[in-house]
Amino acid sequence: MKISSRGRYALRFMIDLAQHGNGEAVTLKEVSKRQEISIKYLEQIVTLLNRGGLIRSVRGNQGGYLLTREAKDYTVGDILRIVEGDLFPVACMEEQPNQCTRYPICKTIKFWEGLYGVINRYVDSVTLEDLAAQPEEDNGWSYSI
Repeated sequence: MKISSRGRYALRFMIDLAQHGNGEAVTLKEVSKRQEISIKYLEQIVTLLNRGGLIRSVRGNQGGYLLTREAKDYTVGDILRIVEGDLFPVACMEEQPNQCTRYPICKTIKFWEGLYGVINRYVDSVTLEDLAAQPEEDNGWSYSI
């Protein structure tokens, strides 16, 4: 499984809203400048996040984007699933129930299902608030599986 630029940028966008929103709308221009992401690319991401109910738009002179809930109430998994889809590690798991003809005899499926579980538990254990609270110079996430 590889997270695309869209997933990475969606997280950065959401972190930016959490850090700079303070109850007021944040413009794409402001986020674009701070995050060094083109406005055109952010527009694509915002469309997905808005459709998924994670943000809302505010029109007008003081317009921009707001989180729909507190940063502590979003998980990384919530955000990634909106822009990336399910986080399956292999293509054969994308159809549920699994339609692979080798499924009943597959020696690796339990491994892939286990990896999928670990991935989901981890991305669902980290909140937007956790990410937003990280000091800029601290890049050292500690985790255990």
